[in-house]
Parts: sequence; C-alpha cells; structure tokens
Amino acid sequence: MTDFSLIETMRYEPETGIVRERLHLARLQRSASRLGFKGAENAKGELAKALQDAGQLLRVRLTLSAEGEIVVTTAPFTPLAEDTVWKVRVASHRLNSRDPLLRYKTSRRAIYEAARAEYSAEEADEVLLLNEKGEICEGTITSCFFDDGSGILKVPPISSGLLAGVLRTQFICERRARVQRLTLADVKKGRLFMGNSLRGLIACRLEN
Repeated sequence: MTDFSLIETMRYEPETGIVRERLHLARLQRSASRLGFKGAENAKGELAKALQDAGQLLRVRLTLSAEGEIVVTTAPFTPLAEDTVWKVRVASHRLNSRDPLLRYKTSRRAIYEAARAEYSAEEADEVLLLNEKGEICEGTITSCFFDDGSGILKVPPISSGLLAGVLRTQFICERRARVQRLTLADVKKGRLFMGNSLRGLIACRLEN
C-alpha cells in the first residue's frame, strides 16, 4: 500500500481560472502514470466542481491517492507585494539526488519540514536545500532560479534531486530559463530568485 499522495497546489483567479492549469494537470497525470496511481484523468472535472461558485483569489490544493481518490480544498489567497524580497538561508539537511521520489510533488515532506524548522519565520522566509554533492536543489516550497546576467535564468537539473516545478517548467518551455548545475558559489555571483506556480517569481537575498 502506498503511504503518500500526489499533490498539486494552484492559484485560482476569478477572471481567468486556474493559473497554468494545463501544466499542473499534465504533471499530475505524468506522475500518476509513472507511479501507478489511478484516477488522474478525473482531476480536471473535480477542480471544476470545487470552483464552480468561486469568486475570489484562491489557493487550491488537490490530492490524489494511489487508489484514485481526489480531494480538492481551497483557501483565500493574498499575493505578495511586487517589491517583496525574501530572506533565504541554507539548510543543513541534505537531499539525496538518488531518491527518485524527489522528482514528484507528494505528501512525503519530512525532509522539507525538517529543513524549514531549522530557522524561524523571522530568520528566513524560505530555506534552500542542497544535495549530498553540495549542488543547489530547491526551497522547501519553491523552485530555485539564478540570474547570472545573461538574460536567461538558470535552474538546477532534476537529476540533482528536486521537483519538476510547474513555474520552472513554464520558464524552460518559454526559453526564459535553462538547466545548469548550480552551487552556492555560483549564486553568490548573481541574483537569486525562488518561486512556484502559486506565488510566482520572488526576489531573494541569501543570508548564509
């Protein structure tokens, strides 16, 4: 019996619907197919039912169990101000690049919760995780983006041990980002951004 669920966390806007819905559903179906989960094809319909009376900006969370049970929950969402700059610190916990489940968004979040717990909310807005080789992977709830001044953002490869984030995927598809192995020494030479499909791209200041 599988002891975890697949998750999609999305942003709903009354005027346009779910932001990047196609990419979210594609990731869910791809993950379900590879992991042997049932019912991913029903996700679009369940989202439509849950949001049929929605009239405000929402955070939408969909979970899919291995048996095909889908649960959709919503909560009011307030976006960050455009001039927000997050304080980011580096976790001592390390991701294992050989763990295949890191590529999927699941309810197995112990390593991310442990990393987040290393710093208080006052000390860090987000915590950056490295792998066992010292390569940059991702934040506890975000993907990592590095601006080296070339005009194209750099993002770590999935093989470093990280989630195929939806915002990350969009940027790669639009040729706004390119895959490159990154270290802390690299990002200290440019500008660091963190982001996800719910919050968008967020400027960051690395505190460590």
